[in-house]
Amino acid sequence: MSLRGKKRHVMATGPQTWQGWMKARAIRAREQVGPMADNARDIAASRIVDARTWAAPRLDQAAHSVEDQIAPRVSAILSEAAKRVDPKPARSRRPLLLLVFGLALGAAGYMMYRKNAQQWSDAMRESAADATQWAGDKAEQAGEKIADKADAASRSADQRAEDISKKLS
Repeated sequence: MSLRGKKRHVMATGPQTWQGWMKARAIRAREQVGPMADNARDIAASRIVDARTWAAPRLDQAAHSVEDQIAPRVSAILSEAAKRVDPKPARSRRPLLLLVFGLALGAAGYMMYRKNAQQWSDAMRESAADATQWAGDKAEQAGEKIADKADAASRSADQRAEDISKKLS
């Protein structure tokens, strides 16, 4: 059998239309690119998690910076602008009322202090007078007792002297 003698007819079983041909190419491309796309998806997911891990503390720090530094400044600027824009700012009587109320409260406190001080002074005088009188009474009682004992001792001495003189005479 010669190699040339037998002709083989190979039939290509490919797509017959342009659309079928494009579909076949897309399927082959998917089979080739599919594993790479899966790998790329896994890598991208891990990179996204890494990026979020890195970004979260920085975003939190930025939020605190805005809250602590920028927001008060912006608020002050807006308040100042509102005061400038306001055609007729309303004057509050609250400070005047607080001042009058404070003065009235102070005067009432002073009056109560003076009254209590006077009562305390009177009570101290009375208790001092009572203590002085009590001490005087005690001293007087002690003096009377001593005088009584002195009289008794004197009478006893006189009685003994008389007794001795009667015996001697």
